[in-house]
Amino acid sequence: MRYRVLGPTRAVRADGTAVPIGGARLRALLAALALRAGRAVPAAALVDEVWGTEPPADASGALQALVGRLRRTLGADRVASVDGGYRLCANPDDVDVFRFDRLVGEGSRALADGDPAKAAALLDDALALWTGEA
Repeated sequence: MRYRVLGPTRAVRADGTAVPIGGARLRALLAALALRAGRAVPAAALVDEVWGTEPPADASGALQALVGRLRRTLGADRVASVDGGYRLCANPDDVDVFRFDRLVGEGSRALADGDPAKAAALLDDALALWTGEA
């Protein structure tokens, strides 16, 4: 599974088909987890990122329900419960923003090494990851 946050937040299966992600809060939760792919995210941080300054009265329960919806959408094994929070079971390279950073770094090194053709190809690949406004 690949995750896209450089543009509208999306999840894409290995075969290229998009996973339909529900409303804004579900996309916000996915984005918050994807930006920390493979790392634990405290529940309080997720509540802040999903609801901002107006969390629901039972923020913990609302987050658990939202995580349950995300698991049903992506697959139960894609979001793990960890001590005090949740973790998206993904490698950073599964998330477009991290691939973008890697490709830009490789392109910059290729340019510094005197290989402008390779640099252009890598930087074009990085720019192609953008799919719209963030």
